[in-house]
Amino acid sequence: MSSKIFTFEDVAKHNHKNDCWLIINGKAYDVTPFLDDHPGGDEVLLTSTAKDATIDFEDVGHSDSAVEMMQKYLVGEVDTNTLPAKAKHNPPPPTLAPSSSNQSSAGFVLQFLQYVLPLLILGFAFALQYYGKKTKPEEN
Repeated sequence: MSSKIFTFEDVAKHNHKNDCWLIINGKAYDVTPFLDDHPGGDEVLLTSTAKDATIDFEDVGHSDSAVEMMQKYLVGEVDTNTLPAKAKHNPPPPTLAPSSSNQSSAGFVLQFLQYVLPLLILGFAFALQYYGKKTKPEEN
């Protein structure tokens, strides 16, 4: 069985609810009859039209049965030379982390305060109690 070969432009024309084709792994699929049955809803499929939806399809992690089911929607191959060039994904530059010396000194100060602050509060409470008794006038 020879498969029909479509250009990207041919497949991209089928991009609405009444006529929905997807390009996945270099093959064209007419998923129009499946729109209402798709577990993720028809909007997921419709947003994957007019582009190479291979990454969208693979990112979801479809089951083996879903991959097998696709065969009944196969309408042909797509001439990969007609696919638009993939936009180069440039991840945002990493933000500069604070230097390790600042991090370790801040961590040390915080750890130090966790132990010293309760001791200072306890010492203050004892000092108030001790000096509070001495400043009271003696009763006769």
